[in-house]
Amino acid sequence: MPLYHQLGSIPKKRHVVFPNPKSGIYSEQLFGTIGFDGMSSNMYHIHRPTQVKKLGDSINIRPQIARSNNLESLKLKGFRIQSKSDYLHSRVCVLTNSDCDIELAAPSASMKDYFYKNADADELLFVHRGKGVLRTQLGNLSFSEGDYLLIPRGVIYQLKFDGNDNRLLIVNSRHPIYTPKRYRNHFGQMMEHAPFCERDIRRPNSIETHDKKGDFIVKIRKQNELTDVVYAYHPFDVVGYDGYNYPWAFSIHDFEPITGRIHQPPPVHQTFESAGFVVCSFVPRLYDYHPEAIPAPYNHSNIDSDEVLYYVDGDFMSRNDTKIGDLTLHPAGIPHGPHPGAAERSIGKKETTELAVMVDTFAPLQLTQAAMDLKDEKYVTSWLE
Repeated sequence: MPLYHQLGSIPKKRHVVFPNPKSGIYSEQLFGTIGFDGMSSNMYHIHRPTQVKKLGDSINIRPQIARSNNLESLKLKGFRIQSKSDYLHSRVCVLTNSDCDIELAAPSASMKDYFYKNADADELLFVHRGKGVLRTQLGNLSFSEGDYLLIPRGVIYQLKFDGNDNRLLIVNSRHPIYTPKRYRNHFGQMMEHAPFCERDIRRPNSIETHDKKGDFIVKIRKQNELTDVVYAYHPFDVVGYDGYNYPWAFSIHDFEPITGRIHQPPPVHQTFESAGFVVCSFVPRLYDYHPEAIPAPYNHSNIDSDEVLYYVDGDFMSRNDTKIGDLTLHPAGIPHGPHPGAAERSIGKKETTELAVMVDTFAPLQLTQAAMDLKDEKYVTSWLE
């Protein structure tokens, strides 16, 4: 998100002496993306952030592919995944391609014994159920149901949950995730036609600074392996930073829907973009107001995108027998549209209360074995008369 942010204490200029009142100087770290060409922040640590004591064992977390060439429209019963106390073990990859992994998670406890860093991908967490605090070395963010949490690659974090009933949709992106370019002017400011603005973006508002020596485990994800790396000092020893690269939050409830006299195409719901996919938010809104409008979406075949829809709340008007927590996949090139009777039911309706998250990928998605275990066998034939 191209929005300058400063938190904590920083020196007047970059790359100059910043005295530590206790002893010596603070250690500066440039935390950047795309080489030196992307967004970055300058952090100032009490201790050098390079002090690793040892590397532990690595485990393979590559998802088991069950189907690499999929032509079947699928519905996955997302709430069937079992709740697990460990956050990382609770994450289940259901769909994947060279650009992203789409995961479901049901962690029942906070992260306590370790920290986590994804060295491969930006993470977009959608909080379906639960609330708590995202703790990072770049500051903390409170979250609740309906929040998107965008965590840039390389951020060390912990999730602290207030309860044990938590449900997350997670997209790991191997390309940076941004707000859509068409919403921003050439200065980076959100324009008047955008469905949200800078006031809706929540940035870290408090920073934890720990001056502790010991054995601090950071589990690092890189190239489908998860490795325990033991640091000599607490990773949250940052006294301040400034820049553009940091975690931030946006609530789906702050997305302002764009409506029209006749049915609007999915891009009006777009919320995020990357080189490999877009993310859209379907929120409660007024229906189309042309006197002969059919509010339900027309049948369509997106030749270039696989369409994933995650159902969060409300009655999704174009589908029959869809439950909260379900996830559907409509593969590129295969026509899809409203279920039998859905278009007729929508005529004359004034509004919808549906809430859903859509991920459209530009490369075909592969199905994992975990996805096949959640599959609704009847969905592919559910359009038959």
